[in-house]
Amino acid sequence: MSTPPDPADRALVDRLDEVWCRLADLGATCADTDWVRPTAVPGWSVQDHLAHLTDLERMLLGLDPVDHTVPEGLAHLRNDVGSRNEVFVDARRSWSGADVLAEFVEVTGARLAGLRACTAEDFAAESWTPMGPGTVRDLLPFRAFDSWVHEQDMREALDRPGGCTGPAAEAAMDRIVGTLGFVVGKKVAPPDGTVVVVTTTAPLVRTVVLEVVGGRAAPLAEAPTDPTVRITTAGDAYARLACGRADPATVPVTLDGDADLGRRVLGALNFLF
Repeated sequence: MSTPPDPADRALVDRLDEVWCRLADLGATCADTDWVRPTAVPGWSVQDHLAHLTDLERMLLGLDPVDHTVPEGLAHLRNDVGSRNEVFVDARRSWSGADVLAEFVEVTGARLAGLRACTAEDFAAESWTPMGPGTVRDLLPFRAFDSWVHEQDMREALDRPGGCTGPAAEAAMDRIVGTLGFVVGKKVAPPDGTVVVVTTTAPLVRTVVLEVVGGRAAPLAEAPTDPTVRITTAGDAYARLACGRADPATVPVTLDGDADLGRRVLGALNFLF
C-alpha cells in the first residue's frame, strides 16, 4: 500500500507551482519586443530563459531531447554545461515568444500533475540532481531555486520587479546566504578572529554573522558592536551578486569597517557556474 506524501513534500511542489505560475503570468504580459530583450546571462534573451526551464522539465518528464545542432563559435558558451543547455534554447530561438510560453505552460502543467500524484515512496525514489545521485525530494528544491533565479533574470531585463516574497523566494534566499560561510572561510580566507556581518534589507531581509575560527567561518548568534566589516545591501541585489548576475561595482552596497575585505567578499559571492 502506498503512503500519502508528507506535508513537507507537498510544500516543495507548491514552491514550483508558485514560481511557474508567476512566470506564466509574466510571459502573458510580454510583447514580441520583450521576448528578445537581452538579459544578464550572456547570449540569452528573455525567451531563452523560459525555453531553458522547459528543457529541464521535459527531460524530467522523460520526453525525447530535441535533434538540433548549435551553431559553432558562440562566444557565450564557456563549458560543457552551457553547451548542453544551449541545444534546446537555440532550437526554440526561431519560435515566437508566445509559442515558447505555451510550451512552458504545457510542460510545467504536466510536471505539476505528476508531482501532485506522487506518493511518499515516489518522493523517496532515486533521481538525478545537479549535485549527483539523490531522490526526487532532493531534486525539487534545486528546480524551484533554478526557476526563481531565471524568473529574476527575466524580470530584471523587462524592468518588472517582483517574485521576492513568498515561500519560493524565501527558500531561494536561504540557499543563497547559506553559501556565505564557504565564501568567507574558504574563498576569501581572512585570518582567524575576523568577523563578517552581512545584512540584506527588503526585499529578502537577512543578517548573517560569521567569525573565522581555525580557518573556518562559524556562525555567531549576534553581531559584535565592532565587526571587522559590515556589508549592507538590498536582498534582491545580494541575490543577483551571489548568482553571478551583477558586478559588485554596480550594486549599491554600504561597507563599514575593513572596506577592502568587504570588497573581497562581494567579489567572491558567485557560487553558480
